[in-house]
Amino acid sequence: MRVLGIDPGLTRCGVGVVEGGIGRQLSLVEVGVLRSTPDLPVEERLLLVARGLERWIDATEPDAIAVERVFAQANVRTVMGTAQVSGLALVAAAARGLPVTMHTPSEVKAAVTGSGRADKAQVGAMVTRLLRLDAAPKPADAADALALAICHIWRGPATNRIQAAVAAHAAAGGARR
Repeated sequence: MRVLGIDPGLTRCGVGVVEGGIGRQLSLVEVGVLRSTPDLPVEERLLLVARGLERWIDATEPDAIAVERVFAQANVRTVMGTAQVSGLALVAAAARGLPVTMHTPSEVKAAVTGSGRADKAQVGAMVTRLLRLDAAPKPADAADALALAICHIWRGPATNRIQAAVAAHAAAGGARR
């Protein structure tokens, strides 16, 4: 399975592709960061990121996309940019018929390090170890994107089955009394 992990951000959007499977060796396909400068109007920044995501998807041909789920922060401006870029990732995936799963930051940390409270240095160190890299990808957004891809390879199939079961249950009218 080849997964594109996306750590959404308007200034820096981490992107990383990992190939592997449960019980199989993981391997790095490609990693990078899409950037936009704050001096541009927001619509131009979003267009730059959208085009970058489209190029990444088309060039790396992932089987699935894993996006970090936006969580509330004190900085509303940061949350807005992150949410907007998440939406771009979802649209790019949907336009290509690719499945998307959103993973919370603590879920990703727990999958990669064993602790949902791991810091960025611990995540970077484990990504480096799991992918047999010489050094942690920089900036941290790149390492976080790889961690998302790894999390999805290891947890995505189970998460998708649970989501499908919940959706089927809801479509059937919920619990029968």
